[in-house]
Amino acid sequence: VQLQASGGGLVQAGGSLRLSCAASGRTLSRYTLGWFRQAPGKERESVATINWSGYKTYYADSVKGRFTISRDNARNTVYLQMDSLKPEDTAIYYCAASYDGYGRYDYWGQGTLVTVSR
Repeated sequence: VQLQASGGGLVQAGGSLRLSCAASGRTLSRYTLGWFRQAPGKERESVATINWSGYKTYYADSVKGRFTISRDNARNTVYLQMDSLKPEDTAIYYCAASYDGYGRYDYWGQGTLVTVSR
């Protein structure tokens, strides 16, 4: 299974980006999908997750109200819409897939860099 993340880039504070993560090699329609990020000098943190049906989502407090996770099972893809971006959102963003849905992630993407300038 390969997860290919894309959509990162440089954006000014207050701007928006939409990340995509497309899976190949296996359908992930029954997997919980998540976005994580790691900023320089910091540990990786969970940003948002979405269950297999799309009805249950989780957001880190730091992104609530600004980020939206969604999925398209027909396209085997998960998205992260990021609005009102802040400089502290600067990080490498990773997508991941969990079969048990309890925090153990089986597959990881390669990461896409998001840089938010002041």
